[in-house]
Amino acid sequence: MIPQIKKILYATDLSDNSSYAFFYAIDLAKKHDATIILLHALEPIPAYAEVYGVMTEEFKKRQREGIIESMKKYLQGFCQKAESQVGSPCVELVSKILVPVGHPPEAILNAADEEGCDVIVVGTHGKGFLSHTFLGSVSKAVLHRTRKPVFIIPLPSEKIALGWNKT
Repeated sequence: MIPQIKKILYATDLSDNSSYAFFYAIDLAKKHDATIILLHALEPIPAYAEVYGVMTEEFKKRQREGIIESMKKYLQGFCQKAESQVGSPCVELVSKILVPVGHPPEAILNAADEEGCDVIVVGTHGKGFLSHTFLGSVSKAVLHRTRKPVFIIPLPSEKIALGWNKT
């Protein structure tokens, strides 16, 4: 028997094209009557910045709160545009927004386990020689280190994505 999908973890790097994979998370959520947990991992602040006192705890807290607010606004704007293609609701499908500090693969895997997610949706920039760089390496690390189903969505070319998520 195939397990039910009730919680979907959608991981994003917040790039212009990464929201394309969110369409797949929305579609999955609608088809399975599931909710989406949106995650964006913040890389840890380099040790040299902390040594020089550039980043105080208060600054880090405000930065994180600002990113969460930006993600909520972005999500609302994106959903308004996406609803013309995927129908409504969109915003209502997102049950939680997570912005953990850590290496992206570990943050994704930890969140998937801690939140009890059934599947993970992540986009990849991987094309040809570049398939092993940046987000391609994140999606590859997640895929090889989890026992949960992972949907890796190749992000479209600029020609396909042009303007779909622009203001």
